[in-house]
Amino acid sequence: MSTAQNAEGIRRKVIAVSIAAALGGFLFGFDTAVINGAVDALAGTVSGFDLGVGLKGFAVSSALIGCAVGAWFAGPIANRRGRIPVMVVAAAMFFISAIGSGLAFSVVDLIIWRVIGGLGVGAASVIAPAYIAEVSPAAIRGRLGSLQQLAIVTGIFAALLSDALLAGIAGEADQPLWGLTAWRWMFMVAAIPALVYGLVSLRLPESPRYLVRKGDIEKASEVLQTVTGTVDVKAKITEITGTIDTEKSESLRDLRGSRLGLKPIVWVGILLSVFQQFVGINVIFYYSTTLWQSVGFDESSALLTSVITSVTNIVVTIIAILLVDKVGRRIMLLVGSVGMTVTLGLMALAFSFGTLNAEGTATLPDPWATVALICANGFVVFFGATWGPLVWVLLGEIFPNSIRAGALAVAAAAQWAANFFISTTFPVFAEIGLTFAYGFYAFFALLSFFFVYFKVPETKGKELEEMSDELTVQRRGRPKPT
Repeated sequence: MSTAQNAEGIRRKVIAVSIAAALGGFLFGFDTAVINGAVDALAGTVSGFDLGVGLKGFAVSSALIGCAVGAWFAGPIANRRGRIPVMVVAAAMFFISAIGSGLAFSVVDLIIWRVIGGLGVGAASVIAPAYIAEVSPAAIRGRLGSLQQLAIVTGIFAALLSDALLAGIAGEADQPLWGLTAWRWMFMVAAIPALVYGLVSLRLPESPRYLVRKGDIEKASEVLQTVTGTVDVKAKITEITGTIDTEKSESLRDLRGSRLGLKPIVWVGILLSVFQQFVGINVIFYYSTTLWQSVGFDESSALLTSVITSVTNIVVTIIAILLVDKVGRRIMLLVGSVGMTVTLGLMALAFSFGTLNAEGTATLPDPWATVALICANGFVVFFGATWGPLVWVLLGEIFPNSIRAGALAVAAAAQWAANFFISTTFPVFAEIGLTFAYGFYAFFALLSFFFVYFKVPETKGKELEEMSDELTVQRRGRPKPT
């Protein structure tokens, strides 16, 4: 076999391995969006749950509590047991949650099942970007790291599509279907991707950097050669060993630094996560059916529009994958921040012209209903092409080898906590006024621009072993010169 053919074979293998690992992102997206089609049925009297505004918001976002906890503990566990076992356990938790949520008999046990699923999704959200970064060559690491977000948005699409199909077959989400209520099937369908993820994870090779940490040099060398395509394996092993103290077990104590108790680069990861959520993207996906009904769509049309929005998200994520290793991370994030600020600001303005109907739901007159519709999708475009995938890419690569799993766990936990806050508060924000809600998100989109400009480093083309503590961010996000 020629060198070119061998290189192409290795390239295909690392892409296949990365896609398989990114299936955890599919569960992430499916779990967070599947509630979209069921939320109004759960809030109604037919379901027997009859949720108020506060409990409705908590039921929607309850899984995020589990996600934050799962993310927090996934890193330390992955360092002790390996990346693959954590993936398998995450898949099992999600499978159990899907069945339990579909058969829930009260809002209390529904929340419990959703939290269990969240534990699995939170763990997967940490392990997937870390694992993909650790098996990827530097030249294509951005594209492979973006697969996590592509899997997330594909999961969102699959969840919204299955919700729309099940609701369409039954007539509405709260109507009977195949012996149960349609919304129950919406949850139980999630068991299928959970099973696939678990089975696929069992066939993945372990991370070479974890293997070096555990002292299994022979197996690490094999993975580096056959999966990542490393030419000088011995030199790479030496380089990895130099950035990992194999005699020391990594813990969250290693993240300590002089700035508010944490290393500066850990704070960069945390704030990237928080800003990604505080721009309100998940409001679009958790409550979009309700949002589209406010601009005049019936339930069926609102569900279809949500599906179309998720398809748009997939398309722009693919565009991001094609651009990230050519353009770089920082410039794409900056463009995304500007675009999100403008579109969210216009949505806030549009809803200032809204009126309340007899049911207490905001409705928009023309042309503001059209403006809101265009800007909501424009917001999805800017987010999906920049902040959606690139935050996961950066979280997988900005941290040094010595603290990667632990730092990523803290950053991902912060992301889920921020997600929980935004998702839980939206019904309350909406009662205050959608102008207030979208104005809040626009404000944080604007802040994200200045954060990236001053604090986020460019990591395009760098090997993971270069991500030392010297990558501590300087003015305009540039690393210290070496």
